[in-house]
Amino acid sequence: MLQVKQELLAALAAGLDQLSPGAGAKAAFESPKVAAHGDFACTAAMQLAKPLRQNPRQLAEQLRTVLLAAPAAQRWVEAIEIAGPGFLNIRLKPEARQEVVREVLTAGERFGRQPPNGQRMMVEFVSANPTGPLHVGHGRQAALGDALCNLYETQGWDVWREFYYNDAGVQIATLALSTQLRAKGFKPGDAEWPEAAYNGDYIADIARDFLAKKTVKSDDREFTASGDVDDLDGIRQFAVAYLRHEQDLDLQAFQVRFDNYYLESSLYSSGRVEDAVRRLVAAGKTYEQDGALWLRSTDYGDDKDRVMRKSDGSFTYFVPDVAYHISKWERGFAKALNIQGTDHHGTIARVRAGLQAAGVGIPQGYPDYVLHTMVRVMRGGEEVKISKRAGSYVTLRDLIEWTSKDAVRFFLLSRKPDTEYTFDVDLALAQNNDNPVYYVQYAHARICSVLAAWGGDAATLTQADLSVLQGPQAQALMLLLAKYPEMLSAAAADFAPHDVTFYLRELASAYHSYYDAERILVDDEALKKARLALVAATARVLHNGLAVLGVSAPQKM
Repeated sequence: MLQVKQELLAALAAGLDQLSPGAGAKAAFESPKVAAHGDFACTAAMQLAKPLRQNPRQLAEQLRTVLLAAPAAQRWVEAIEIAGPGFLNIRLKPEARQEVVREVLTAGERFGRQPPNGQRMMVEFVSANPTGPLHVGHGRQAALGDALCNLYETQGWDVWREFYYNDAGVQIATLALSTQLRAKGFKPGDAEWPEAAYNGDYIADIARDFLAKKTVKSDDREFTASGDVDDLDGIRQFAVAYLRHEQDLDLQAFQVRFDNYYLESSLYSSGRVEDAVRRLVAAGKTYEQDGALWLRSTDYGDDKDRVMRKSDGSFTYFVPDVAYHISKWERGFAKALNIQGTDHHGTIARVRAGLQAAGVGIPQGYPDYVLHTMVRVMRGGEEVKISKRAGSYVTLRDLIEWTSKDAVRFFLLSRKPDTEYTFDVDLALAQNNDNPVYYVQYAHARICSVLAAWGGDAATLTQADLSVLQGPQAQALMLLLAKYPEMLSAAAADFAPHDVTFYLRELASAYHSYYDAERILVDDEALKKARLALVAATARVLHNGLAVLGVSAPQKM
């Protein structure tokens, strides 16, 4: 059906050029809001009416006549109807919808994927400072970031996954002090225990391993403990490496990988922060006031100018962000996407202002942002707020251990990122149609069981005679399969992996309806092969869509 649509788009473009030279460049189809109206809708007549000073319905009639005369329409179109002020509703012949089955089976895992576009993209996500275990908010960010990377890879982008974190600063100093106090035998509640210290059991674990002079290794660092309780810097480095290792274990359990880990401290040690400040000063975009250095961020739409360097000589937190994003641009990333919590909303305008003011050729709107809300966790009808291990919040590992990697990923991706979400542990464990990930995975497993019962060579299904697939449930299923590539493109453009979850649930529902309506393993060999081809194509698209989300497609359940 992809080929069908391309042929019909070409016919539409030619028809529009006949009516108004150059108009064919804007040829496009939409999906009718009501499925009964047809397969494609076209609003071109209404768009051309004003510049051509013609009645839109009369223009629609002219366009309809031209289209019906085109060979592509004669081959694939059953009817073209005019509706409302000038809509064209196009209804395809059954064989046009049937083409998608062969396209899916031929393309396999490549179905829905676009060819490489030669452009590099960076997605920065999770980026948790190593001060404790990853919480469920980090989990939502990990699911979003990984799914968006997968989505953009389907659109031909060369995607780079980066984890940015601070290995110095106040939080890390607090981590080191908390660990040192534990190593000296103090604990929360003691008079010597500071109010700001970290209280989770993981601090005691770090202190115990430090005293045992253990070596810890993470994806980006390795350190051996000295065992000396007065070695505060050694404790700091050991604690950072320890927690980075713990985070790696969490991410491995979630099957999330990164291409690079970038340290905030390196922006200072490499001189990138100072260089960014020099660029801004040289561009005339800063001024001194009250002993501080200010950025004229209001020149770029910010609501007020921002302090860059405070009167004590330290930089405010958005300055290294500007330096970091200049680094992204200079490393060749034409597009950059940051997945962050909604508490980062205030930094967007000032970071973009700094990048524009630096004058290094970065386009407006760089980088893109996806901001997400936190996650509430319900278990046994009650909200869970505290993990003994973390001390004050539910960890990502808790959630995975209580349910599964697949359930956590699918659930955390099933709503818009900026929508409040409550993760229901009991629902995630339920094996019924109310559990969305179970519902989708069961549809895939159900198809696999049918194919296994058949026991034939799946490669032969591409040669099946599909003309016998005439029933309404089969037609609806094929039309939905054909929407998969466009759904992926739209989901990527809108940073909306939740659209993939909605689509998969709709596809699973369409399959279950088809399965209930038509027996697949019938005696008629031609009919059986056609129906097997349809359900095999459905399984392939379910598999491909689940892979975008990082969710498995089991063959048995």
